[in-house]
Amino acid sequence: PCPHPSRLYSMCEPFVGAWKLVSSENFDAYMKELGVDLATRRLGGSAKPTVHISCDGDVITIETKSAAASSAISFRLGQPFDETTADNRKVKVCTMNAVVSTRVYERV
Repeated sequence: PCPHPSRLYSMCEPFVGAWKLVSSENFDAYMKELGVDLATRRLGGSAKPTVHISCDGDVITIETKSAAASSAISFRLGQPFDETTADNRKVKVCTMNAVVSTRVYERV
């Protein structure tokens, strides 16, 4: 079960703001595990997105912008949600077993 929304909000606050991608490790393997085709993986692997994170109560909004694509999602903390990926797949938020992707961002 997810933590109480008030606890999640306090965890969100340090991440509010604009972030740019600095490095990406194992992202191709992560995308491959998700079933993303080679051409899309190459495009995604070369993207250097800027991410804007905001919180409003227990709702987080994440806007991602790059030269290749832009997307925005809003979701209520503590509740699973559906998302449409950059390659137009419909997914539920989940954790993949045995595949770790590390993307490093720094505050803009």
